This record gives sequence, C-alpha cells and structure tokens, in this order.
Amino acid sequence: MATADDRQGRAAGEEAGAAPPASDLQSFAVHLRRMNGEINRLVHGFAGEQGLHATDVQALAAILDTEEPMTPKRLREHLGLTSGAVTACLDRLERAGHIRRVRESADRRVVHLYYASDARTAARTYFRPLARATEAARSRFTDDELSVALRFLAAMNDELSALRPTDG
Repeated sequence: MATADDRQGRAAGEEAGAAPPASDLQSFAVHLRRMNGEINRLVHGFAGEQGLHATDVQALAAILDTEEPMTPKRLREHLGLTSGAVTACLDRLERAGHIRRVRESADRRVVHLYYASDARTAARTYFRPLARATEAARSRFTDDELSVALRFLAAMNDELSALRPTDG
C-alpha cells in the first residue's frame, strides 16, 4: 500500500513528466505483486494437473528447498497450518507419489519428508518454461547486477518471514 509520501513523490514526478525512480516503493510493490501473481498462476496450474491443492505445492517447494530433512513440525511452522491440515496435506502428497515419509532416527517418532524422484521429474517438466524464462531474464543482466538482485530477494524473504504471526 502506498504511503502519502510515495503518492506525493509520484505525483511530483508525473507533473514534471519524469518516470518514477527505479527505487520507488510503488514500482517495487507493483512488480512484486505481478511476479507473485504469475508464479501463483503456474503453481495453481501444476496443482490442478497433479490433483493437488496450491498449499500442497507450497509444501513440496518447502521440502525441496530445505537444506536439511524437512519434518512435519517444521513444515507446519513454515506453512502456518495446523497439525491436522499438514497431516492431510502430507497424506495427499504421499498418495499422489510426490513425497516419502521416512523414519530415520533412533527415535522412531521423528519423520523426515523427502521429495520422491519420479515426482521431481514431473515438476521439472511442468516448470521447465519457468526455468527458461528465468534464464532469459538473467541473461539480460551482468553478474554484479544479478548479485544485487539476489541480495534484494534474500533480504525481502528475511523481512517477510519476520512478519509471520507467532504462536501465543
């Protein structure tokens, strides 16, 4: 949502016939919303094709992107869902062949979640156009510019993750 200062700054630039500066908050907001909408469109398409919910695809992404084995508890915290909702999600994903639940530790109560190999292939095939589009966009920038863009995206993810509601 634009602040009065943002709107006033845009209005002043528009009056002078100048384009808003690249760092204009409104410009960032518009482009981030647009990119989010486009990615959501792709996610919903994949979910529909696979007989899944969009939340299931978010769970798959979390399982794929984690650096250490994902657990149902960590997935619940990541997605902000109840235990029952995560269990239902994992049941759907397992039935559809997208994940495996593995009890790996001495404590048999601990379950690790893994993306199934065959499902990974299906996801790669579906999202290949997204990978190509990303590569095409990346090719327009220098390594230094991409480094700054990655730093910005990482900082945005850090800021957004801090906005999560806390239990209590």
